[in-house]
Amino acid sequence: MFLLLPFDSLVVNLLGISITVLFTLLLVFIIVPAIFGVSFGIRKVYMKTLLKIFQWATLRIERGAKEKNHPLYKPYVNGIIAKDPTSLEEEIKEIRRSGSGKALDAPEFELSDIFYFCRKGIETIMDDEVTKRFSAEELESWNLLSRTNYNFQYISLRLTVLWGLGVLIRYCFLLPLRIALAFTGISLLVTGTTVVGYLPNGRCKDFLSKHVHLMCYRICVRALTAIITYHDRENRPRNGGICVANHTSPIDVIILASDGYYAMVGQIHGGLMGVIQRAMVKACPHVWFERSEVKDRHLVARRLTEHVQDKSKLPILIFPEGTCINNTSVMMFKKGSFEIGATVYPVAIKYDPQFGDAFWNSSKYGMVTYLLRMMTSWAIVCSVWYLPPMTRDAVQFANRVKSAIARQGGLVDLLWDGGLKREKVKDAFKEEQQKLYSKMIVGSHEDRSRS
Repeated sequence: MFLLLPFDSLVVNLLGISITVLFTLLLVFIIVPAIFGVSFGIRKVYMKTLLKIFQWATLRIERGAKEKNHPLYKPYVNGIIAKDPTSLEEEIKEIRRSGSGKALDAPEFELSDIFYFCRKGIETIMDDEVTKRFSAEELESWNLLSRTNYNFQYISLRLTVLWGLGVLIRYCFLLPLRIALAFTGISLLVTGTTVVGYLPNGRCKDFLSKHVHLMCYRICVRALTAIITYHDRENRPRNGGICVANHTSPIDVIILASDGYYAMVGQIHGGLMGVIQRAMVKACPHVWFERSEVKDRHLVARRLTEHVQDKSKLPILIFPEGTCINNTSVMMFKKGSFEIGATVYPVAIKYDPQFGDAFWNSSKYGMVTYLLRMMTSWAIVCSVWYLPPMTRDAVQFANRVKSAIARQGGLVDLLWDGGLKREKVKDAFKEEQQKLYSKMIVGSHEDRSRS
């Protein structure tokens, strides 16, 4: 056997004491409060302190840039081209008046009409309102994360030291702490749901399943130092309904599930995610689909309909955009989830990018890289609004819910399909402009014939 020297023995004892103290602090200040849903207010104090530091850093950058005559980057909040909400007919009238001086009802076709479509095409290329929804939201002020600062350059020694100190805090203190919490939350979720799954069906099993899920999600939320404000909780989804929310990040699920009980819908995965899914479904009737079943719309609709018709089952959580959007907009909602016939509970989620960018650009970052970026951010701060329940009529219903979410969350309401992130523009979009122009020409010709 190896004998420890006095110094080595002291180091081992100190290490053991440090680990014991760390886990005791985790248990007392994070895990136990998460179980009971209480907070000591430490995260809010942390957030206010960060805000003061960000304000000082931003002022220091602006002052330094002014002294050195460096232009400061300012993002285009409303786009780089000023646009007035005018119709195709009005704009073509204006082009004809300024060109040939002829009215719209004079000729059937004017060569100058093509300038309208040329200009619209160039505007769309220069200020594409679809593609820019799949890149990180731009910030006007620096949050001491070099990946979010377009003005990143040497300003002063104090600012550089502050940034370096921030890197040490985020990577050497917050990251290990968050990984430990995430591991704890996921381990408890798998273990707890597996044990509950062996109980006979009944009130006891339902009660334990709900609270095991809730406890573990709250621990995972703390693993991201998430500071969440929930509004209008009286509108929270109820059994037999469908919860519909805008989608920015994979963590949208735990943001909502840490304040309520939901049945998840999704594709069956392998690896760690598969282990978690198999454990969860033992305790709660989540709706998982095989890869081959996902594209079968009728099968998906039938499974979801069967779930919502049982009023004893938890509300289904669905993100009808089908992809993650960058926290500035809401894109087209797929109508499938609105054809089921259940009451829909809209939820608006809005993140504050000052403390960390929650948007997942899946075409640029893998899941592991994304989670590393999240866990090395300062915090995840967001607001959640529960909107009054709504009832049906597929396409109009989907658009009505989307508009309500966009309005409440302060997001841009876009008609575009989020599927354009990976697909080409459908011919239907081009044909729609052709139909509008054709209708305008034919309409003016018919009016002239009648007169």
